[in-house]
Amino acid sequence: MSKNYRVGLIVPSSNTTMETEIPAMLQSRAPQFPEERFTFHSSRMRMMHVTPEELRKMDVDSDRCALELSDARCDVLAYACLVAIMCQGPGYHTVSEERLSKVVEENKAPAPIVSSAGALIEGIHALGFKKVAIITPYMKPLTAQVVDYIQSDGIEVTDSISLEVSDNLEVGRLDPLNLIEHADRLDISQADAIVLSACVQMPSLAAIQKVEDRLGKPVLSAATATVYSILSNLGLEPVVPNAGYLLSGKFKG
Repeated sequence: MSKNYRVGLIVPSSNTTMETEIPAMLQSRAPQFPEERFTFHSSRMRMMHVTPEELRKMDVDSDRCALELSDARCDVLAYACLVAIMCQGPGYHTVSEERLSKVVEENKAPAPIVSSAGALIEGIHALGFKKVAIITPYMKPLTAQVVDYIQSDGIEVTDSISLEVSDNLEVGRLDPLNLIEHADRLDISQADAIVLSACVQMPSLAAIQKVEDRLGKPVLSAATATVYSILSNLGLEPVVPNAGYLLSGKFKG
């Protein structure tokens, strides 16, 4: 008997990647888990440029988005903007997730809340890793905030690369296969794993397994961590083919 799951996506208005990579990963499970059916439902927060001011203003809109998606009685909600959370200070993902949980509960539609920021932190911890090297599309000051946020949770960032693209639409147009070359420039000598895209708008799915195979170290992204959290919260086996070590099923989180 098939089981249908409604996945609610809280998405920046200029994000064009969350609604492609997340469905692609979940739907690629079909040969292994043919009984599963996923549908995807989005609500958008206004944001065009990745600046602290726009990100903070956008985050306020997440309450409205959660309320709208709860009307559809989604089984899980995913907040898809890592830096909007991380630029607001260490631990803010728990504050955001608790607030949005209250919003949907008050609408009599309780559902797990996943944030890409929290999912990345939790995914690294699930792997048992303490050191990562990261690639971001952000300007260097925002990358520094992301590094501080990750390190505040007991994970050392051994190296980072900032691609310095502030226009969020342009971030979505970046060629994911260019990440192979960018990853070659990362100093991974001290890292347990590589975060190929610390941003759910920067496409990376096409490159994750290639970089992992090339460099011989586990590779994950904000998007793969979000899928890991979605599946875990739905009580499903967190396995996706060709999406890196976190979703490989080779470890027990």
